[in-house]
Amino acid sequence: MNRIARFEKVSREQFCRDFADAFPEYEGEAGAVYDAIRLPQRATRGSAGYDYFSPVSFTLKPGETIKIPTGIRAWMEEGWVLCNFPRSGQGFKFRLQLNNTVGIIDSDYYGSDNEGHIMAKLTNDSNEGKVLTVQAGDGFLQGIFFPFGITEDDEADAVRNGGFGSTG
Repeated sequence: MNRIARFEKVSREQFCRDFADAFPEYEGEAGAVYDAIRLPQRATRGSAGYDYFSPVSFTLKPGETIKIPTGIRAWMEEGWVLCNFPRSGQGFKFRLQLNNTVGIIDSDYYGSDNEGHIMAKLTNDSNEGKVLTVQAGDGFLQGIFFPFGITEDDEADAVRNGGFGSTG
């Protein structure tokens, strides 16, 4: 196995800003939520995916969407990417979807102004009327690290500073 990355929490200040934006109704609770954040981990030796644990409890009715600030960032070696997906069981049972289909976390996202804070925007796409409930601390997302290549004539030299859509 290649050991090419590590998960860390973003700073308390960054999390509190992003949490207040996503959950203004929980004003004053961001610090306690931050303290309870667990770093992603694999469930078994053979697991490819690292489970992310929800920092808050939430319920999604069919068609509803929620943005979850995970409180997590990932440092990884150049040449690797972290891809985030809904956990398999939740996708299968509830059609839980990431709004961007697959969350692509590039190695240079770690150094962005937002500290590389990984967000998950989720939609319950159930066409069977199923309601999804996730408790704080439950797994809700999984991340898998992949190596990637570039073309022989690649000359990209821009520097990232931001998240969603920041590279043009």
